[in-house]
Amino acid sequence: MTQPLYLVDASLYVFRAWHAGDLDAVDTDGRPAGAVHGFARFLLEFLERQRPQRILLAFDEALRTGFRHTLYPAYKANRPPAPEDLRRQFAHCQALGHALGLTVLADARYEGDDLIASALTRLRTDIPHGIIVSADKDLSQLLLGDDEQWDYGRNLRWRAHEVKARYGVHAHQIADFLGLCGDAIDNIPGVPGIGAKTAAVLLAHFGSLDALLARVDEVPYLRLRGAATCAQRLREHRESALLSRALATLALDAPLPADFGRAERRAANMDALEGLCEGLRFGPMSRRRLREAAAG
Repeated sequence: MTQPLYLVDASLYVFRAWHAGDLDAVDTDGRPAGAVHGFARFLLEFLERQRPQRILLAFDEALRTGFRHTLYPAYKANRPPAPEDLRRQFAHCQALGHALGLTVLADARYEGDDLIASALTRLRTDIPHGIIVSADKDLSQLLLGDDEQWDYGRNLRWRAHEVKARYGVHAHQIADFLGLCGDAIDNIPGVPGIGAKTAAVLLAHFGSLDALLARVDEVPYLRLRGAATCAQRLREHRESALLSRALATLALDAPLPADFGRAERRAANMDALEGLCEGLRFGPMSRRRLREAAAG
C-alpha cells in the first residue's frame, strides 16, 4: 500500500530547538547554530523511525508579510520579530531539508499551515491519508477520514472524530470556534467575553458560526449563563467574529513549487549536505546519520 503523506510543521520544531538553548553549538563563523542542530536531531530521528516515502517540511516566512496582515494589520502583532540569529538558522534548516532530498515549502504570503493545507488538499486522491506532524490546534481543521495529527514531542495522535474530545468542537468547526473565542497566541480578537466553553456550547447548538449569527435572537433562550449578554455581544461584534474566522481558516490554494509532484523523497545533494555539515560544525555522529538519511 502507498505510504501516507507526512506533513511536518517544521517551524514549530525549529522554535522548540531555539528555545531549548544549545548554546555550545556555533557555526564556523562563531555564530549560534543551536536551533539548526536541534532541528537536525529532530529530523534525523523522524526519518530514521518513520522511513517516509512522501514527506514535506513547511516553514513560516509570512509572519509579517502574509495575506492575513492585509485583512487585519494587528494579526500576530503581539509577537516580537525573530532575532537575526534565528532567521539565519531558519534558512539553514530549509537548506538541510533540500540537501536531504525532502520537499521544502515556504512562501512570503502564506504561512506554513496554509502550505500544509494546500499540499494535503492537492494530494488527497493520491494518498491513503495524511499525517500532520504538529501540536497546533489550527491544523486539526484539516482532518478528514483516516487523516491523523501527531504531536510528535508528546507522542499523541488523534483523528477527526477525536478532535471534539480535545477542543470541545468538531474538526470542521475549528475555524468557527476561533472566530468566536479568538486566539491570543495569534492575536485573533474573536468576540469579547466569549470564551472557549461558551463558544463550544454555541456551536454544539447551532452547528456553525453562520447559523449562530443568523439565529442570534434565539441565544437568550439557551440554558447558558449570561445568554442575553452573549447575544448582545454577538450582535455588536458580528464583524469581528467573521474576520476572526477568516484569519483562522487555512488557505487551500497556496502556491506550491512547480516540481512539487507528490512530495516524494528525491535524491540527496551530497555536496550541499557536506557543505552544511562543515559550515555548521556538525559532529561525527550527526554527519554519519545525515549521510545515512541521505542514502534513504
